[in-house]
Amino acid sequence: MRQMREEAPRGGKHPFQIRQMTHEDMPAVIALEKAAFRNPWSPELLRRELDHDWSTILLVEEPHPGGGRELLGLAIFWIVQDEVHVLNVAVAPEHRRRGVGRVLMDEVLARGRHRNCALATLEVRRSNEAAIGLYKSLGFRSVGVRPNYYVDEKEDAIVMVLDF
Repeated sequence: MRQMREEAPRGGKHPFQIRQMTHEDMPAVIALEKAAFRNPWSPELLRRELDHDWSTILLVEEPHPGGGRELLGLAIFWIVQDEVHVLNVAVAPEHRRRGVGRVLMDEVLARGRHRNCALATLEVRRSNEAAIGLYKSLGFRSVGVRPNYYVDEKEDAIVMVLDF
């Protein structure tokens, strides 16, 4: 059974709602993954992350005036000891450049600070200039390369680190 987690303080003003994923969100999350990536996470992998106590999947949604919500993005991360490790950040293509990725990363980092983490790490595609720019603007720095990390596309990953 999944344990309840402490909520971190939220900051900033934005029109989005942030919440943790549940099993009922699986169809929408799978659709978002397929829209966002050439090689999306599998339902099995998402389920596994959803069931791990150390893993968190955050969803960013936008409420509609007439009711209902639209899924705009997600972040999957672990907090282990004093480190935040970001595994996946996805934003629906039609909602990119609206600040969704920044809102997600701000929340992930706020939760890390709330848990007294000292470090945040992530890998990002060498070709993903928009994400690299976002991470740099948040204070991340490049510390290395993982050659051929994205095997299907034969693309390297840039390893980035943020000291809190």
